[in-house]
Amino acid sequence: MKLGFACKYFNAEAKQPFPLRATTRTRFLSLDKAARLALISEISQHNLTNLYLTLEALAKEPEALRMMRLGSDLLPLFTVPEAGELYQDYLPELHGDFAKCGDFARKHNIRLSFHPGQYSVLASDNPLVVERAIEDVEYHTLCAKLMGYGKTFQDFKINIHMNGKGGFEGFKSAFARLSPEAKNMLTVENDEISCSLDDVLQAKELCPIVLDIHHYWVKENEFIKPDDPRIAQILESWRGVRPVLHYSISQEGIIPEQGFPQQEELGVPKTKLRAHSDYYFNDTLNDWALSFKEFDIMCEVKMKNLARDKLYTYSRKSTR
Repeated sequence: MKLGFACKYFNAEAKQPFPLRATTRTRFLSLDKAARLALISEISQHNLTNLYLTLEALAKEPEALRMMRLGSDLLPLFTVPEAGELYQDYLPELHGDFAKCGDFARKHNIRLSFHPGQYSVLASDNPLVVERAIEDVEYHTLCAKLMGYGKTFQDFKINIHMNGKGGFEGFKSAFARLSPEAKNMLTVENDEISCSLDDVLQAKELCPIVLDIHHYWVKENEFIKPDDPRIAQILESWRGVRPVLHYSISQEGIIPEQGFPQQEELGVPKTKLRAHSDYYFNDTLNDWALSFKEFDIMCEVKMKNLARDKLYTYSRKSTR
């Protein structure tokens, strides 16, 4: 079992030694063409350098900890038309940096993924939103392709939510428009508001299903277990690739430090239950997450790899 973290890598002092940078569309558009190119060039070079440094740090950790979700800002403002025009000529200069990161990750068995923002809704009933969502998925696909991925099914994971008024039929229609590489990488997860596990399981023939156990609990007020018959359907959707599960818990002070929290006893709205904690402080829930032994776990928690490391230490103690 691998344990991953999302986007930000912290050192022992809870500082980011290798942060990604971004810029705003407003700032970018306020510049002339030469300054715009200089800006995206500087930031993208910085981001790829720091991505490589992060991967180097991960390669020094136990193999079970070599799993990371990459930030979406590797190429700042790529989907903004005025920036996209500049990238058409500039992007080849970055090919070597992307390839270097991908080669290193594969050499050291570091599992990588992206998670486009929740505004990327393939299942929207608004054609313009669908167009933007496809564009965003293909941007993430391009980054992964430049790192040498997208050649085989699920050699890289790009995860989205299905939420949208178009439902599964809308998702299916948009999925058909994706590039072959994007189809190889896409996964879809259940959410805590509009799209249940049963909803996303409709897509199991199209792409793998990512089970988010916290989302499931918030929406259903139930703790799904590894022997739930739907787990077999999830595993099947991954077609032999090790599946990924998302694990988060509600914030400190909202739920108890032990036992399975019961929503009717907490007396707080679901909106408060959705927010993620800093660390995994409830070992009952940790045991629950770790009981899904056929899955790698993406740790969705505010203290990122530091919280993941504590979960890893706990998992090793609990199996002795």
